[in-house]
Formats: sequence, C-alpha cells, structure tokens
Amino acid sequence: MAAWMHRYARINHIDMHYVEQGEGPLAILCHGFPHIWFSWHRQIPALAAAGWRVIAPDMRGMGQTEAPADPRAYDVDHTVGDLIGLLDHLGERQAVFVGLDFGILTIYDLALRHPERVRAVIGLENPFPVHDPAISPLAEAARHAKDHFIHIDYFRPYGPADAALNAEPRRFLSKVFYALSGDYRYLNVWSHPPGTAYIDALPEPPPLPWAWLNELELEFFVSEYSRSGFTGGLNWYRAMDLRWEQRRAFEGVKSTPPFYFIGSENDVDLEAWHGDDPIAHIPDHHADVRAVRMLPKAGHMMQLERTPDVNATLVEFLGIIARA
Repeated sequence: MAAWMHRYARINHIDMHYVEQGEGPLAILCHGFPHIWFSWHRQIPALAAAGWRVIAPDMRGMGQTEAPADPRAYDVDHTVGDLIGLLDHLGERQAVFVGLDFGILTIYDLALRHPERVRAVIGLENPFPVHDPAISPLAEAARHAKDHFIHIDYFRPYGPADAALNAEPRRFLSKVFYALSGDYRYLNVWSHPPGTAYIDALPEPPPLPWAWLNELELEFFVSEYSRSGFTGGLNWYRAMDLRWEQRRAFEGVKSTPPFYFIGSENDVDLEAWHGDDPIAHIPDHHADVRAVRMLPKAGHMMQLERTPDVNATLVEFLGIIARA
C-alpha cells in the first residue's frame, strides 16, 4: 500500500517536488520524458517494504518541479547539481541511484563527476551515455530529419512542439506511451516523412485499460502535464548539444561506482541509440559491472509493463548492494 509523502524544497535554485516513503539506506529514482515521479509509483512501496528510504523526484522541468524557460538551465551542471542538492537537502552523503531515460543519463553524469556521492547505479534500458565525438546529437537529428520524421529534431525549435503537445496532452501521452511499449515497435514512427507532426506520426493506441496501464494512471500523467505544459521536458532535448560538449572531458572514462543493469528486449533505446550489441559494451563504460538482467517482451515503459519482474530485480540488486 502506498504510504508516501509529498515533499517540496528549494534545491539548486529551483523549487523541487519529490515523493518519499520508507526508512533505511537511501535509493533515489530518476525518471525521463514524458514521465514524472509517478512513473515509479509501483516501485516505491515495494522498495520501501524491502527496507529502503525511497525518494522519487520530479526531475527539473517536469511534474511539480520548477521548469526554467531557458534550455541552458538543463545542461549537465544544472541537472547534476539537482541531484547533489537533493542529497544535501536529505542530509545524506550517498545514495543508490536508479534511473531511466534522461534520468539515468543524469545519474551517469553524476557518477563520473562525483563518484563519492554514488553508492551504486542501477540503470534501466540505457546502459551508458551516448557520446559521438564527431557529431552533436542535435546535428545528427537534423541530418536524419532530412529523410524522415525524428522526434529530437521536431522538439528542437522553441514553441511549435510545445504548443502542439500542450493542446492535446491526453492524446499525446496515450499515443507515445503505447508507442514506447513492447506492444509496438517505436521505430515505425520514423517511417513518416519530414515535416510530420509528432502526434500524427504516433500510432493510434487501443482503448484503455491496457494490460499494464489503466485510465486512472494515465489521467495522473495527463493532469500533471496539463498543468505544467511540456516545455520543461522538451528543454532536455534542446540542451542535448550543451550536455554533449560538457561530456567531452569524460570521453573514454569509465564510471567507477558498482553498476547494475536491467533492460528489456523490445526497448527502442537499446535498439536505436547505443550502437550494435550495447549489452556487450557495458564494460567499456563501467569499471565495476555487478549484474545485467534482460526482461522479455517489455519496451521502454518497463517498470509499468513488467512491474513484478522489475520490482523483484530491483529488490534483489538492492539487497546485494546493502550486503556489500
């Protein structure tokens, strides 16, 4: 049963919202886009019951956390600073950090720059930061966008995408959640021609409830994004080149905290963004790989699609970390 508390604090010069449940060693769960803390609502009670103090923040720009309008406020210095500031606010020197999508990429930046603050890392779906020194991510997306739709380039200009998504949050979220799941192959979205609107490129989802998401759960996401708008989340994309430049200094450097990974066989990021055979390349990026677990059938929404398996694996990995 959920027994979490909603907390609000001024952290790293922004107003941050986070959810807390449990007592014990600290585990911080970091979401991506278009998610909020609620993406972890099935994990928080399970990890708290296993003896952990669980914190799930709304990441910068999303949910009830402040959303600076300037994309420069979403660079590595700011996003890593949020996690350092959260640790300091909680009165903790270290935490186990668990993340997905932009959340885990921020954790990787933290682990490279401040490994002393990271007890261990559990990555979901994204096994390591992607950094091509030859071309920036926004330049690469613009090159692909000459041939077909790609969401990164669609999000790049400030304004049009924001207005389109803000106008139809329920339609966008239902379509993108379905497209990202293991029930659909997300890369089919790229078959649309340049100039397609994202909402039009996404597939029509089946009626809710789905096997892994019900109407009330979707409504929680819709309610939050209807209030906040999507600009904060889109600014994470607009800052990709800034973070690319800041990551240059760590090109070829391995992360040193203990590393655990959970992936799923139908994840779009593993298929499209991490090169050939990304699982085999995990040791190229992490010096202390402790465990790698792949879940069948699920897609990028894995903690909702395969909740019992994700929870059991997280509890298992956290138990290993606690005993170390």
